[in-house]
Amino acid sequence: MAKKSRKQQPGGTPATVALTTAGTAFTVHSYDHDPSSPSYGEEAAEALGVSADRVFKTLVADVDGELVVAVVPVAGSLDLKALASAVGGKRAAMADPAAAERTTGYVRGGISPLGQRKRLRTVLDASAASHPTICVSAGRRGLEVELSASDLAALTGASLAAIGRA
Repeated sequence: MAKKSRKQQPGGTPATVALTTAGTAFTVHSYDHDPSSPSYGEEAAEALGVSADRVFKTLVADVDGELVVAVVPVAGSLDLKALASAVGGKRAAMADPAAAERTTGYVRGGISPLGQRKRLRTVLDASAASHPTICVSAGRRGLEVELSASDLAALTGASLAAIGRA
């Protein structure tokens, strides 16, 4: 009889499995997701009672034909030009949502920078370093993980750069 892999455990996501496997300290926060909410990230911040500058959204962009993950505060937006510059590219545009879902293994609104199907180059907005902990998607709408920015950067191989706009 085959052993169950950690990914098959009920309630776990690839993101939480990756954190557990790495031995990283994290806290899971869940809330009831409202499908009519116009912004997944702002909904998370409000539901968790956390400042919107500490809740980060995971966006997938296409930089010169390569998919790149950008992690920025939900209180602002992604500066595509700054992202392209941060990875040594010339042009950046938001990735096709279907390509982002297929490549990461997550659904839009639940894309986590952790535990992606294919590990993509990741850039974390430099503002994350100013907080003791930040929240990012745990891989499902209505589920967030709280961890240190340095742990997130280490686990994803992320570089820090000023890629967010207020």
